[in-house]
Amino acid sequence: MRILLEWLRIVFLFIFGGALVWVILGPFYNVHPSSGEYQWLGALGVFGFLFVMYRNRWQFSGWYKGKRKNKLSRRMTRIIVTGSSVLLASPWVIAVFYH
Repeated sequence: MRILLEWLRIVFLFIFGGALVWVILGPFYNVHPSSGEYQWLGALGVFGFLFVMYRNRWQFSGWYKGKRKNKLSRRMTRIIVTGSSVLLASPWVIAVFYH
């Protein structure tokens, strides 16, 4: 039962957390007309940040009490955060330099 509750919590965090961040970021992507078609790259960046937040913080405050709960390594956290930052900026970069 705890695993099911944790899965529902994960789905809730990613869907509603992603939607909340997207409400803030969405208008910034619509500033340049051609960056709108690359918004999905920004969405992947948002989910990358949410994944890091879940693995490094939120999983320790949930219902699941298993033995396999551990943080991402510092190196993997940096890789994912850097990649997510690049993905967040990429719609603007693509719109400005390639259109």
